[in-house]
Amino acid sequence: MKYIKYSLFLVFILSMSVIDMHTSDVKHQKKQPFTIMAYYVPEKNYKPEELPLNQLTHIIFSFSHVIDNEMKFNNDSNYKKLNQLVAQRKKYPNLKIMIACGGWGSKGFSDMTFNTENRQKFVQSVIDFNKKHQLDGIDIDWEYPCIPAANTKARPEDKENFTLLMKELRIALNTLDRKQTLTFASAGWKSYYKNIEINEVMKYADYMNIMTYDQISGSSPFTGHHTPLGWIKPEHFKDSLVSGFYEEMKIRDANHGVEYETGSAEMIIDYCISQGINSKQIVIGAAFYGKAWKGVSPINNGLYQTNKGAFGTSAYKDIREKYENDKNYKRHWDSVAKSPYLFNATDSIFITYDDTVSVKLKTKYAIKNKLGGIMFWQLGQDVKEKNSLLNAIYKASKN
Repeated sequence: MKYIKYSLFLVFILSMSVIDMHTSDVKHQKKQPFTIMAYYVPEKNYKPEELPLNQLTHIIFSFSHVIDNEMKFNNDSNYKKLNQLVAQRKKYPNLKIMIACGGWGSKGFSDMTFNTENRQKFVQSVIDFNKKHQLDGIDIDWEYPCIPAANTKARPEDKENFTLLMKELRIALNTLDRKQTLTFASAGWKSYYKNIEINEVMKYADYMNIMTYDQISGSSPFTGHHTPLGWIKPEHFKDSLVSGFYEEMKIRDANHGVEYETGSAEMIIDYCISQGINSKQIVIGAAFYGKAWKGVSPINNGLYQTNKGAFGTSAYKDIREKYENDKNYKRHWDSVAKSPYLFNATDSIFITYDDTVSVKLKTKYAIKNKLGGIMFWQLGQDVKEKNSLLNAIYKASKN
């Protein structure tokens, strides 16, 4: 009888150990410093030794893709570039170097996750890839489960299959000698979270990187903020032309069982926490690029006004060089959105973006609300001077 009891005790202990391997180590997260996580696409003049890696905790090399149910680069030159980045660990031993898989328009996720065989093939390729290149983790950037965005394939089963993918990745990554960080990029709008089993997924992910940018598209009939921190509510633009557009969006999302709200970091983070997500697993997003419209009305300095089309997307380094220093572009601050914008009344051009002030506020917000950290897309779009966006984030995280 004692033997049976002892055997049952051993089974219980072993089962608890297996469960612990399958889930994120929350205790370990609490010991981690504030996370500063950079997505990075190698620049044309690629010199990884000159990157400000001392100001980062994580850098995520972007992107690999799902190709024939395996994680691979679609450009072979990226293998050498990744190895050059990994070589910087000699100088920065505490830096975590990760790989991102997916990105906007990246296909293959729905088919890859659809059955066990395909998932196992993908997971094994991730393990082989990370082991070969001595990486510290992977970021899954599936845009988006159950939504065929940019003509990517999607099916209703994506919701459960995404959970299975994250679970199987977590189990496999835990077998590697080098500790692995598992993250995923999530959308900054509520309806996304109806298409994933968020509480199940967060059992396996270390962090959820919320893309609190691209909150408005270049095809929008009205100007607005694409990466606001502050919670923008209907009363903030009830007297503007955009109020009617807002009502249309509310009706559209209501038909999908979701309450529509203008996108902002404060709104979506509040929502995620209300769904039971641990704040320490949430990473806020900043944008190192801006969006612009042309033919914009001068009313309200161009904010929430009609336009005549997109004027393009610019890296922050180009905004700094071409627009911030141009006297025709006036910088304005929206105290509600806690976000800057530029408006050229002469040429009728409106630019929404993050600057050193707004990324500092996002960093302070993340610390105050006990979030896991801040991430941004992407490092190669920052300026090289001392007063860079990253430097503003880094300084804010230390004060």
